This record gives sequence, structure tokens and C-alpha cells, in this order.
Amino acid sequence: MYKGKSILAIIPARGGSKGLPGKNIKPLCGKPLIGWTIEQAKQSQYVDEVYISTDSQQIADISQTFLGGGKIELRPAELAVDTAPSSAFIIYTINKLLKEGKNFDYFILLEPTSPLRDVSDIDRSIECLINHPYAESLLSVVRVEDAHPSFMVTIGDDGVIKPYLNNTVGGIRRQDITDVFYFEGSAYISKCSTYLDKKNFLHDKTLAFVVPKWKSFEVDDIIDFIVIEALMKEKIKGNIKFE
Repeated sequence: MYKGKSILAIIPARGGSKGLPGKNIKPLCGKPLIGWTIEQAKQSQYVDEVYISTDSQQIADISQTFLGGGKIELRPAELAVDTAPSSAFIIYTINKLLKEGKNFDYFILLEPTSPLRDVSDIDRSIECLINHPYAESLLSVVRVEDAHPSFMVTIGDDGVIKPYLNNTVGGIRRQDITDVFYFEGSAYISKCSTYLDKKNFLHDKTLAFVVPKWKSFEVDDIIDFIVIEALMKEKIKGNIKFE
């Protein structure tokens, strides 16, 4: 709870993954991938309850060893298919808890595929949103660096390079371009009532929470996993000061 507002952490973990099969329980530095996120949620000073939504009994069993007093639920069949929108299981979860008499003010969605976040990121993002005068949701973002749109090109049918934007490629100073950001998976937060209404995190009252590039890596395939594991090892050792 923060400033009298109750907070639910939802951790989604599907069993199927085409990019990296079994990624949510794949060992990362000696711990199943999902274990990192469960521990982060439990260590938050503001999260009141941790809820894991999965379609896999194996994930549920492994998660239980880390979760302790939280809740794990196997999703209904209609929410476990690839075509089910991500909003569906969130709305289902919030409404199910409401029927059980659990009315949370906010929820934070923590994806297991972003294990490089810190507990402090969870708590600071919650503070950031609740302290804002009118924002009702928050999304974590990272600043685009080398792949800025100003440096991108297209290739015509004739094979000739053309600027993606209306400028001359190579003739722009980095300090003269406008910062742009992209969404990453460290944290998604919303007022529960707002999400039930809009069914989305992104709207005209969405706040940005900027994370450094190294925390933005997400596990989608084996290359991502190798990079993240290397970063996690250095983080654990304290060999590199990232911030």
C-alpha cells in the first residue's frame, strides 16, 4: 500500500512460447526466469498481494516455491489461447478478485521476461504514478539510442537508400535530434477502474517511467536470454555500476 492506495501485482506466465520454448521457467543464473520477478514483487514495500496468472501447471508448481502466500490461478481455457488479447486475462483477474471482495486501487503488471528490473524500479514507478496530479496509468520506456528514426533508411525498389524521415541521412548531429522512446516490459501500472473502462494502459493520462537501456532487455529468444544472463551475472557480482 502506498498513500492509502492498495496495490495488486499481476505476473502473467504462459506456457507456450515460439521464440524460446519454456522460457518462463528456463534457469537464469540458477533460478527459473519467473522466480526473479516473483521475488521482486514480494520484496516491494508497496505491493499488497501477488497474483500469478498462467495456463501451465508446471509453471504454477515452480512458481509456488517462490510465491509463498500469494495466489496462483490457471487461466480458463478461453484465455489461454494465442489469440486471446492480453487485456482479457487482466480484466478477468480484476473482476474475479472484486467478486471475492478484494478491491484494489491499482495493479502493476510484471512480466517475467524483464528480470533485470530492480525492486526499487517497482516502488519508484508506483510512487511516480500515485504522486502525479492526474495520471491514471504508467508505462516503462527506454530512450532510443543508435536506432533513432532520424538515422534510419528505407530501400527503394531500385535498391537505392532513401531517408526514412524527411532529412539527409548522415548529416544530422546526434545532439540536435529529439529524444524518442520505446515501450519495454519492466512495469505497466494502472488504476484498476481505469483499466476496466479503457482496457488499455495507453491513453491520454499515461505517464512515462524511463529505465536505462540495460534494464530494457526482454527475453524473446535465445539471443536475448544469453545477453540478459551475462548482464545478470555482472549485476549479481557487483562488477559493473550500471546507473
